[in-house]
This record gives sequence, structure tokens and C-alpha cells, in this order.
Amino acid sequence: SDLVSLMILAAAAGIAVESLREIRTPHHAPAPWTLLVLAVVIVVKWAVARRVEAAAHAVGSRAVEADAGHHLSDAITSAAAFVGITIALIGGPGWEAADDYAALLAAVVLVVNGVRLLAPALGDLMDRHPGEAVLAEVRRVAASVPGVRAIEKTSVRRSGMRYFVDIHVQVEGRMTLAEAHAIGGHVKAMLRAEVPRVTGVLVRSEEHTSELQSRLHL
Repeated sequence: SDLVSLMILAAAAGIAVESLREIRTPHHAPAPWTLLVLAVVIVVKWAVARRVEAAAHAVGSRAVEADAGHHLSDAITSAAAFVGITIALIGGPGWEAADDYAALLAAVVLVVNGVRLLAPALGDLMDRHPGEAVLAEVRRVAASVPGVRAIEKTSVRRSGMRYFVDIHVQVEGRMTLAEAHAIGGHVKAMLRAEVPRVTGVLVRSEEHTSELQSRLHL
């Protein structure tokens, strides 16, 4: 997804340079038939972008979301060209550069879109925190496992489409090591089954705080 974002930024730079060059160079207005071609491109690219974006949200993939952004960028540049050419054709002599100014504006929009797509991609590369909603769901599922008295610490990191969980659960102090280990295994299985995209789980079992404090005061 970061590669697609960089491609969008590179395309924006190329469009901006070419637009500035065309603005300084007198030229004829574009042919009217190009509007029909652009209209088709806008509709198709917009529809594809919406469908790909829906698929990205369904699977939680940043790479697919970046692909949707790529199609949206094509629709934006085509729409800008459509507006610019329309102004040039309606305005007549003296308005030939209208499509170039529209392309320059589209380049700015592409830069914003590229940066928006690049930021989450960089976050994923740096194991970005997935958000409080995922953290709360992990704690809820772990706490629902029989034998878990409390949740002490929880950390979740995201790498690509996957979540990796490190969780500390508190159990009864009178449990054997085997019993505590079995509860930890149950927590791991429940998290993988109930929380989407959780693939790695590290469970640490500890004695419940209240029981430990009671023994220390005896």
C-alpha cells in the first residue's frame, strides 16, 4: 500500500510539472470529443473505487484500501480535466489553459490523497496500535474465560492485517501450574476465535491481586 501511495505522489508531481509547462506554452483548446471519453473514465473509476473500498473495509486491508485510493485518484484527475476542458471550450480564445489549471488543482488533491494513504501504511510498518476498540474487545473476551479473575495488562500491536496480543490474566492462587496453563490456553483459543485478525497471542498467568495481598497480610 505504501508503494501505491508513493506512485500517487509521483503522478501528482508529474502532473504538476506538465501543467506548469503547458500553462507557459500557448496551445489550442482540446477537442470536444475528449469530454465523452473523460465522462466514461470518471464513472468507471469512481464505481471501481467504491467497490474496492468496500472490499478493503470488509477484510481490513490497507493494501486494498490503497488500491481504492489509486482508482479514486484516476477519477479525480479525469474530473478535473473534464471541468478544465469544458471551461476552455465554453470560454473560447484566451481560455485554452483552463484544463492545465484544472490539472494543477488535481495534482494538489492527489498529493493530499497520497499522504492520507501513506500515513496508515507507515503506521502498519511500525507496528501501529490498532485502537482502543480492539483493545477493549480483547480484554472483554479474555475476561469471559472461566477461571480468569481479572485482566492486569494488555497490549495489542498491528502488523499488516494481523494483530498480536500480549495479555496478563489473574487466576486463583490455589490453582496448580497445569490448571493455570490450561486457562491460558483457553484464553488464547478464545481470542483467536472471537477477535478478527488476531493470530499471535502470548498469555501470562499470575495470581489474583486480592488473594496475594491477603496472604501477605497474614
